[in-house]
Amino acid sequence: MAHSTAQNAVNLLRRLGRSGMVDEALAVFSELDPHKKNTYVRNVIIDLLLKSGRVDNALNVLDEMLLPGSEFRPNDITADIVFTKLLKINGSDWRVKENKIAGLVAKFGKHRVVPNPITLTQLISKLCRSRNIDLAWSVLDDLMTWNGLKDAAPCNALLTGLGKEMEFEKMNLLMRKMKDMNVQPNVITFSILINHMCKFRMIDDALEVFEKMKGEKEEAKAVAPDAITYNTLIDGLCKVGRQEEGLRLLGTMRSDGCKPNTVTYNCLIDGYCKAGTIETAHALYNEMVNEQVVPNVITLNTLVDGMCKHGRISSAVEFFMEMQQKGLKGNSVTYTVFINAFCKVNNIDKAIEFFDEMSKAGCFPDAIVYYPLIFGLAQAGRLDDATSVASRMKAAGFRLDLVCYNLLISEFCKKNKLDEANELLDEMEVVGIKPDIVTYNTLISYFSKMGNLELALKFMEKMTKEACLLPSVFTYGAVIHAYCLNNNTDEAMKLFKEMSATSKVPPNTVIYNILIDSLCKRNEVSSALALFDDMNVNGVKPNTTTYNAILKGLKEKKWMEKALEVMDRMVEQACNADYITMEILTEWLSSVGETAKLKRFTQGYKVSDFAA
Repeated sequence: MAHSTAQNAVNLLRRLGRSGMVDEALAVFSELDPHKKNTYVRNVIIDLLLKSGRVDNALNVLDEMLLPGSEFRPNDITADIVFTKLLKINGSDWRVKENKIAGLVAKFGKHRVVPNPITLTQLISKLCRSRNIDLAWSVLDDLMTWNGLKDAAPCNALLTGLGKEMEFEKMNLLMRKMKDMNVQPNVITFSILINHMCKFRMIDDALEVFEKMKGEKEEAKAVAPDAITYNTLIDGLCKVGRQEEGLRLLGTMRSDGCKPNTVTYNCLIDGYCKAGTIETAHALYNEMVNEQVVPNVITLNTLVDGMCKHGRISSAVEFFMEMQQKGLKGNSVTYTVFINAFCKVNNIDKAIEFFDEMSKAGCFPDAIVYYPLIFGLAQAGRLDDATSVASRMKAAGFRLDLVCYNLLISEFCKKNKLDEANELLDEMEVVGIKPDIVTYNTLISYFSKMGNLELALKFMEKMTKEACLLPSVFTYGAVIHAYCLNNNTDEAMKLFKEMSATSKVPPNTVIYNILIDSLCKRNEVSSALALFDDMNVNGVKPNTTTYNAILKGLKEKKWMEKALEVMDRMVEQACNADYITMEILTEWLSSVGETAKLKRFTQGYKVSDFAA
């Protein structure tokens, strides 16, 4: 081998490589006369080794080339071979870490060799995706220091990474460095800056960058915005409610010779729809069609959604039908918008009609479509239909969520269909959805209202001990109500005192009302009055129901003087009397000749110290 020419060595190395004889190729290279191991030969063996996955061997050869004063230095071909192959190493084969590759860029740089712009951009993008922004910055900074960077693409990759991390100061610093080192920003550079500023609602800053981009038209460095730049700014303006400025920018776009496209109009239409200016949105659609800009399904969905959200469902349906006749079909989003809209106005039949039409149109519903239908049907009392839709949802491969189970269980309880509610509870256990406080409260409330104290207490115990959930004020209220319905006010008061003393949930007006009403019905009006005073001490405001219970109890006791004091308190607290209040007081005060005081009370005056 001592007398072999370099070309002969290269030919032999390539033949061995094609035959998969990597060890033999490495042995041939090792035996070569050191003076014949030139850059050309070394590039071939490095390429062969990297293709065979022999990264360590390849880097050993490369290291000799990268030594200061090396006889055979790397060239652009070396850089292309090395960085192209190393950047393709992923996953478990990622033996050459990011720091190693970045270090190689620096070493190549000492020999004034830079990876080509595409490879360098891939490296910077990869570093940014792995959140190694500082290293990406360091790589480009080193290259800029000795004027080794001429293309904007690697800088654009770093700007994208910095933008995702909201590093706007560093983005501006990089732009200054680019200017200092004569790296000319392109339209992508400015669009990246504008895009990230708009994304984080920094619209005025984005407009400033836009003006800077356009404001140097007489200089060679001016960059003409493209449709993407304009669309990004228009979208940003519309998203912060500045659609009028967005519309003016559309005019600027035209005057600059940049043709608006479908995205441009979609951004503006969306902005005006969200602002409730449906007429302007529709006018923009008409302008779009006149300009021969083709609307797409996003245009359709935006207008349909805007109309539906602002109470113009009929117009939305009409527009949808018109678009279908023109060949623009809706998608799952279109049908979902209509289903939601009709459910919100309780037109469940129309919602179901669109649901059925959706499948016929080849648009397959997702879970988001099923939920409003189930809710709408359940709340309309159509539980059989709601259950049917739920079954279709499960058959389509979706499962009900906790909110949906809670709703159905609640509605079944309201209809006294306990078997169906229990079936849903069992199903929740099978699919691994744990009942929450809403589930337990629904069941506790149901059993309490039915007077089934035993089951109400059983579920409360299960809730606290098995599910480790803290009772809410609703839980306590339901159980206290159950005790009262079972004429066990003593236990109700016991739970009330326990709640007041140890629970983090203080009693509310509803709980006081339940107890006051129960005590009055048991003729324990003094105890009811004590609770009534307790409300004032604890800052719990009585409502009309509270006063009605107290007044009814006082009427039974014929405690007129106390009743007049309670009436005064009701006036002081600006608590409005209802028909029950008036029924109690009219019958009582009329029978004892105190109609003048009743009249004064209805006029909002105190009555206890009034002498007719």
